[in-house]
Amino acid sequence: MGRLAVAVIVSVASAALADVAQAGATLDAIKARQHLICGVDTALRGFSVSDAEGEWSGFDVDICRAIAAAVLGDPAKVKFEPTRTIVRFDFLRSGKIDVLSRNTTWTMSRETELGLSFVATVFYDGQGFLVSRKYGARSARELDGATVCVQPGTTTELNVKEYFAANNMAFKPVIYETSDEVSATFFSGRCQVLTTDASKLAIFRQAFSPKGKQDDYVILPEIVSKEPLAPAVRKGDAQWRDLVKWTIFALIEAEEYGVTQSNVESMAKQSANVQVRRLLGASPTVSEALGLKDDWVVKVIKAVGNYEEIWSRNFGPLGLQRGLNRLWNKGGLLYAPPLR
Repeated sequence: MGRLAVAVIVSVASAALADVAQAGATLDAIKARQHLICGVDTALRGFSVSDAEGEWSGFDVDICRAIAAAVLGDPAKVKFEPTRTIVRFDFLRSGKIDVLSRNTTWTMSRETELGLSFVATVFYDGQGFLVSRKYGARSARELDGATVCVQPGTTTELNVKEYFAANNMAFKPVIYETSDEVSATFFSGRCQVLTTDASKLAIFRQAFSPKGKQDDYVILPEIVSKEPLAPAVRKGDAQWRDLVKWTIFALIEAEEYGVTQSNVESMAKQSANVQVRRLLGASPTVSEALGLKDDWVVKVIKAVGNYEEIWSRNFGPLGLQRGLNRLWNKGGLLYAPPLR
């Protein structure tokens, strides 16, 4: 064997050892401090919001609690770190947070250039446009020259520029950093169009339009982008990435097999379905590779429920329909690989 071949083998082995040395670092740090640090939106109804007592709730918040239940056996062992749009990725890369669960779109550039790993799509969305009926537009193609409220540093900002350019239209952006600021600006009449994910438009129309005036605002029919929203972790810790990913898949799989917050313990003991038994740890599993005990899914579902329960709790009161976020066998896109 030549010196070059030996050098290559040593280099590859060193890289592999470095990966092994780093693997599990995040999980070890969380177990040592006894709480998860989760980056969430500063305030976005349905996804993440805190009340006067500082208690957090929302879809993204429940994802964080599910991870805490898997790792520490307690969904309350989470510190929520509110993150503004322009600093959310810096928080994750710097180690200030362990996971970013913040209605964030999974894109190639973000994953390849920013040192992030997106783990699994939890919400399939797409960008739309909200206008007042008085404005008169019935299509996004009729928005030439409009003032458009949009958040900076988002895929939304990039998409709206591309859409207007592709259709030979001009617009005047009105930039505000937070969701609340953008929606307040629109409903006060300081811009003619509000553009963001269609789910957020529906939430904003219900939550922030003047009382009894929801029908005065229309979401135009065009959806101009794909917005797969996914939690993200830092690259370089495969075990932590896998743990977060499979926690999300467990929520989806639990819905598919009818495992709920109220029946999970009895199903773990009594179910004759081999797939349910495998999911809930009654049959041999690969949980050890994740650094977890075989009953980790039981703890997760007991803490937050399955995907459907999380959705209903947070988006049901806002009237948001599941649409593409139905299970694969009910006409949607949600699909978990086999937990085996």
